[in-house]
Amino acid sequence: MMGSTPGSYQVVLATNNAKKLAELRRIVAAEASDVQVLGLADVAAYPEPAETERTFEGNALLKARACVVAAGLPALADDSGLAVDVLNQMPGVRSARWAGPGASDEDNNLLLLRQLADVPAAERTARFVCAMALVLPDGSEHVRVGEMRGRIVVSPAGQNGFGYDPLFIADGYAVTNGELEPSAKDAISHRGRAVRAILPVLLAELRRLEPVAREG
Repeated sequence: MMGSTPGSYQVVLATNNAKKLAELRRIVAAEASDVQVLGLADVAAYPEPAETERTFEGNALLKARACVVAAGLPALADDSGLAVDVLNQMPGVRSARWAGPGASDEDNNLLLLRQLADVPAAERTARFVCAMALVLPDGSEHVRVGEMRGRIVVSPAGQNGFGYDPLFIADGYAVTNGELEPSAKDAISHRGRAVRAILPVLLAELRRLEPVAREG
């Protein structure tokens, strides 16, 4: 459970999304430099569970539970997406596959823009939601949720970020998430808020497990 460097800790983020992993590593490094975040490429391959739950929290827990069993390390997993008010909070948990299985970010963005084509600016309100689950090898489980409210623009802007970032302007901002520098987005993002909420829990749990790890 422990990292190879004395005083350091390892946790696995159950994702193959390089951008999501980089984002989490930036946030964790700023808050807890003694925690090393691994991705699925850093652990032995295992069958990843289908995201069959109807909530972000449920899907995040599914992924974290599978990862901790396979890797034997504390596991973090998130499920996140976009909830558009006029679309009855959709795409929601289907955000990554809104345009169908295997859809690209561009496919999803174009479909969403078509669905909102006749919606006036005042009604294009939305929020990003992220549920971050932490599961420990001893079975302990924790979930924290972060949100970022804003609105959907009429055409994409910016090359930064991923997913629906080029379409979303956070409340209080004049540019899309896709136009923000990574550190600026981290400070306000739904994932950043969820990670910062789960970090104190993660650190407390890692330090609680440390004596057991050292004895092993």
